[in-house]
Order: sequence, then C-alpha cells, then structure tokens
Amino acid sequence: MSRFWKIVLLVIAVLLVIGIGYRVMGGGKQKAPGAEAGMGQGNGGDRDSAPVPVTVVTAERKNVPVYVTAQGTVAAYNTVAVSPQVGGELLSVNFREGQPVKKGELLAQIDPRTFQAQYNQATASKRQNQALLATAQSNFERSNSPEYRQFVAQTDLTTLRNQVAQYQAAVAASQASADQAKVQLDYTRITSPISGVTGIRAVDPGNVVSAGTQIVTVTQLQPVYVMFNLPEQQLDAVRTAQQAGPLQTSTLDREGGAVVNADGKLQVVDNQISSSSGTFRLRAEFPNAESALWPGQFVNVRMQLNELPNAVVVPAEAVQRSSNSDFVYLIKPDSTVTLRDVVQGGQVDDSHVVISKGLQPGDRVVTEGQFRLKEGSKVTQLTPGQAPAAPTEEQLKAASQKGLGGRGGPPR
Repeated sequence: MSRFWKIVLLVIAVLLVIGIGYRVMGGGKQKAPGAEAGMGQGNGGDRDSAPVPVTVVTAERKNVPVYVTAQGTVAAYNTVAVSPQVGGELLSVNFREGQPVKKGELLAQIDPRTFQAQYNQATASKRQNQALLATAQSNFERSNSPEYRQFVAQTDLTTLRNQVAQYQAAVAASQASADQAKVQLDYTRITSPISGVTGIRAVDPGNVVSAGTQIVTVTQLQPVYVMFNLPEQQLDAVRTAQQAGPLQTSTLDREGGAVVNADGKLQVVDNQISSSSGTFRLRAEFPNAESALWPGQFVNVRMQLNELPNAVVVPAEAVQRSSNSDFVYLIKPDSTVTLRDVVQGGQVDDSHVVISKGLQPGDRVVTEGQFRLKEGSKVTQLTPGQAPAAPTEEQLKAASQKGLGGRGGPPR
C-alpha cells in the first residue's frame, strides 16, 4: 500500500474517534425548549409556596417536680454468713438454695450425740448435788431446832451451816454446766438468724465442719437499700429539701425513663464528701414488697427535691439546637413559622422540658416536621397523631405535570 493511502486511512480513523467521543459526551442531544425553566419552577417556587404539614403543640403552664438523678447500687438490708458454732459431722441440710426462710427456721443439723451426752452428764451432776444439798439442809435444820440445839456444839452447827452453803454452790455450778451443755447442744441445730433468701450452699451433708465453717449466706430483701452518689454542688439543695420532710426516691428502668419502684425514702446523707471524686454518698430505703430490687444490681435513681410552680412546659422534641442556642419553631397567627430562641430550665420527664425563657403559655410550637421549615414557611397545623390529608386528583395531576416538566418534556 502506498504512503498516500496510509495517510487517508489514518485521517478517517481520527475522524471516527472524534465523532464517537462527541456522541458519548452528549453533544448530539438537544434540550427541549423551556426545560431549564421548568426544572427551576419544579424545584423552587412551587414547593416553597406549598404549606408544609407539621405537628403543633401548645405550651402549657404546670407545677413541675424538680429531680436529681444518679446511678445507684442495691444493697441488702442485712446479710448474714451462717456458720456453725460447734464442730461435728453435718447430718443434713434442711433448705433449698434460693429458698425464702423465716427467722429461726432450721437450716442444717450437726450430729448432736456428743453434746447430748455432755448435757446429760451435767444434769446428772446437778441432781447429785441437789441430793447432797437436801441432806445437808435437813441435818442443819434438825441440829438447829430448839429441841436439839442445846445438845449440839456451836462448831458443829457452824459446820452444818457451811455444808449447806457448799452444796448450794455445787448445785449452782452444776446448773451452769448444764446450761452450757444445753447451749452447745442447741448449736447443733443451725437456724436462720434473719428472715431472707438463702444463697448457694457452701458445704454438703456428710462433711465434718468446725466452728466458722460457712454453710450458706442469708440475705434480707425486704426492705432493701439503694446506695448512690451526687455531686458536692447539690449537697446544700439536698439538705435543705430534707429538712422539709422525707425525700421521695424512685428507681428507673435501664433506659432511665419508666419508674420501677416509687416508694423509696431517703434515709441517710453521708457525713463526708469524697475528696477523690467530689461526690457525697446517700442511702435510700425501699420496702421492696415484690422483690424487684436485688442486692448488687445497678439501678437508675431519681430523687425529688422540690416542686417548681407555674413552669412553662413543652415536648422535648420541640426544642432544636444550633451552634449558638436552643430554639423552637413558633406558629404565628397567619400560619407561618418564626424561629424563637429559648432557654431550657430542666427536664420534666423523659418527654417534656421546662422553658425558663422565650415562651409564654398558649404559644404554639412545632414538634414534628421541622426539617422542612425555614423562617417564614407556611404550614398546615396537625394535632399529635393526626396524619396529613390525602392529596386530591387535581393535586396529583398538577404534581405529575410538574414532574414531567422537570425531566425535560414529555416522554417519547
């Protein structure tokens, strides 16, 4: 092939590449007349002018309780590690693990035979000394009677009197030995010192136990304590509120919202502040009738200090946050919104907050739909739980036509 034809073929190939690139880049497409204008109208003015459906709630005035909250730990009212006070073979365990027991209820039995023999020996010695005492008293009374006193030497009479005292002391000593043996015998019956719930047993029947060997732990659950800490800045408020009466204390669920136990009372404020944490310790007492609180359990604690009268309250979701302040969307009489800066005065519960500045009772604020609003937006007001009305056929047709115009003309 000649050089001329090679140049011609190269030029044709370059032209083909340029043409394909032009097509790929969209150069051959033609925009429909007025498409750009249609798109601008569809994304701008029509949407901005349509009322935005929002949920509206009225700010109200009410008396609001003031709470302090903290994380706490449940502690048993009493906990006793039950151990025998005498040694011997453990014959039986008379409880089920986790069983509620009453004070004085039998928990375990140690072999009592050795202690029974000691008690029998002590009582026999007592009876022996009582017999000797009776003889000595009889001899002394006879010798000291008017009929025989003139025939008995004074020294013999003194000896008889001292024998009576000696055997009286012997009887008393025998009684003490019998009492001690009875105590040791009673110790073979291991009973619960308190009413509570048994834990996991530490020893099985058949083992030889000694004094101090732990059998089981009994924990009293009714009532029960809840221990918690508060920052030292709140000490004065707590002490002032405590002077007016017992402070109501509640425990909340894991999320910190729903009340689990509401019948607690603050019992003790500790007498010192921790220098390491800057907090002080408190202890509340709960009846725990349903045993909902368990020792060692972590709980959220809420304690009421006082009540804030006539506070302005709105739902928490009405308050929005910016980099500078908190604000709400306030409904104006012409059904448009304006941004209003507010200052929060504390949380009422898990759903409402106190507004200390920026709102008045009766002001209507937006609680849902804020993401579509801006200053001056026109809104359609809905009550909580109310859904927007379904669009009419005319509105659907108009929206369809706007959508087609926004895509650059009718479909082919």
